[in-house]
Amino acid sequence: MSQKESTEEMPSVVELNVGGVFYTTSLSTLTKDQESHLSKIFNGKTTIEKDAKGKFFLDRDGVLFRYVLDYLRDNAITLPEGFRERERLRREAIFYGLSGLDKAILEFGNDTNTLSCCKKNPIGYITVGYRGSFAFGRDGLADVKFRKLSRILVCGRVALCRDVFGETLNESRDPDHGISDRYTSRFFLKHSSIEQAFDNLQEQGFKLVASCGSGTAGNGTEQLKPGVDSEENRWNHYNEFVFVRE
Repeated sequence: MSQKESTEEMPSVVELNVGGVFYTTSLSTLTKDQESHLSKIFNGKTTIEKDAKGKFFLDRDGVLFRYVLDYLRDNAITLPEGFRERERLRREAIFYGLSGLDKAILEFGNDTNTLSCCKKNPIGYITVGYRGSFAFGRDGLADVKFRKLSRILVCGRVALCRDVFGETLNESRDPDHGISDRYTSRFFLKHSSIEQAFDNLQEQGFKLVASCGSGTAGNGTEQLKPGVDSEENRWNHYNEFVFVRE
């Protein structure tokens, strides 16, 4: 049985589940455009369901919703270089009844100097690193050696990393989390696909400028921890990639 929410019960800080992607924002942000469908939902003029964890649920594109929130917060929109989902974002704007956002998307599409739009994003460097190996079948019988990543690390200016990776950034191991005006090397990503990280950086206007790798572990004679496969340990390696947005 789905839960419904009314105006009297609406909190000032709202936790959202938009198509499986989680957001936290203020009620004032969601209701900023009083004429929008989004405002009517969170002003109690229409009902909204909750998911199993009590978050307000919207069955829409969760990734594109970040641009909806950006527009509501800043009354402006900045799309990354090479953004290919303009029409899908327009559909989201129309669904939420945000005519100003729809107009901004159209104006962005007609702007021939798209690079200048991207220049509104802060410049800086981000380093992405990963430690990996190759996963082997039992007794080494697998025909294909599959790449195995234990963790993808992110280093750089905190505010820049948050802006680029958003909800996929895991800050749990960062001792000073909450402070944006600093640099850190203690972030990692919640997913284990290095190409997903690269796609995210490319969409945000970053370019690869340098990379390095450690090679494999060689003879693998060191004492292994319990449960560590000796064959996989022989192929351990570490790689780093440096990206810049100018």
